[in-house]
Amino acid sequence: MKTTILSFVLLFLAGPALAQAPVGNAEAAKGKISMCEGCHGIPDYRTAYPHVYHVPLIMGQQPVYIANALHEYKSGARSHPSMRAIAESLSDQDIADLAAYFSQDHK
Repeated sequence: MKTTILSFVLLFLAGPALAQAPVGNAEAAKGKISMCEGCHGIPDYRTAYPHVYHVPLIMGQQPVYIANALHEYKSGARSHPSMRAIAESLSDQDIADLAAYFSQDHK
């Protein structure tokens, strides 16, 4: 019973936030992906800024993960200078579109 009530309360509180999220358009994202594919579209790519690390491929990732990550970079909750600069330039609709595009498998 407590679990049911807690679930209802969480859903009730999250409802307005979920309802306001824009719907992503994968087709619209095609004009926005160049800034992502330069790093995230190259298998085994490594970058040297701000330090050397493996850049993950993001194609096929869950859209909620991509959107959350971009929002966290934009807010500063995630720290990476290049990603923060890119994310700060994105609107909420851009983020939703990119999440929709990269969640698909484009083989």
